[in-house]
Amino acid sequence: MKNILVIGSTGQIGSELTRELRKNYGNENVVAGYIPGAEPTGELKESGPSAIADVTNPQQIAEVVKSYHIDTIYNLAALLSVVAESKPRLAWKIGIDGLWNILEVARENHCAVFTPSSIGSFGPTTPHDMTPQDTIQRPKTIYGVSKVTTELLSDYYYHKYGVDTRAVRFPGVISYVTPPGGGTTDYAVDIYYNAVRGDQFVCPIQAGTKMDMIYMPDALKAAMMIMEANPDKLIHRNAFNIASMSFDPEEIYAAIKKYKPEFEMVYQVDPLKQSIAESWPNMMDDTCARNEWQWKPTYDLDSMTKDMLEKLTIKLGC
Repeated sequence: MKNILVIGSTGQIGSELTRELRKNYGNENVVAGYIPGAEPTGELKESGPSAIADVTNPQQIAEVVKSYHIDTIYNLAALLSVVAESKPRLAWKIGIDGLWNILEVARENHCAVFTPSSIGSFGPTTPHDMTPQDTIQRPKTIYGVSKVTTELLSDYYYHKYGVDTRAVRFPGVISYVTPPGGGTTDYAVDIYYNAVRGDQFVCPIQAGTKMDMIYMPDALKAAMMIMEANPDKLIHRNAFNIASMSFDPEEIYAAIKKYKPEFEMVYQVDPLKQSIAESWPNMMDDTCARNEWQWKPTYDLDSMTKDMLEKLTIKLGC
């Protein structure tokens, strides 16, 4: 990777990935793509170039790619799971029509493309424990349907046109930097904010509901490692299971209580979020990622909890 375009650079993952890519590849070599109304601000704006890059406008994407001599595109434009359910047509327009536009631009300009998939690409008939790399994917949400389509379309462009497409299936991503924005796993971010503020947490997910999670530094590491991986070693491409930790609300609550013994949590289950959560894996088997490009996470639940509480205490001034 030499010249990189991050589409969706102001989103939940994109804002942090853009900063991390600039640290690794140079500020001027990473373009923060955004849409009007979601412009980069602060460090993201000041540290490197930015450009309007709307996935629904292929001419615009092509112009940015040519202007900045882009060779790698990180496509992070998507609606999160809960939001997508309320806006299914928009979710498809951004996630799939937008991807098609990007892949065409990549084909014409010889770019590599990373478009993440998710645990949401699986469904209730998928094996939930140690979910295999290659298994049944029959999701019940438009978010999941779009992610499965993303994987298939990306593989199609690789086999048909030789476009270097690669991806990982992200678990729920936990971060202290970017506030949650409408995902099923967002409770695992909100709970830390409440703990630091000293507020009782009302959990929307039922006790005993395990889900795969990953701390943002590990998610960013995976996104960069897969694009740097030796293509000759890749048996799979779109998309690799990656795993880091799996827990239910009781377990994350217990982890926080070690540092915040006065912290309290009660349950008020959200039916939509709960139904989505129950259809997702408890834990993915990431053997292929470990074997094919040496994936290995750094954080577990306890080390993440310690870091989240420390960082949020500083951020919130508590």
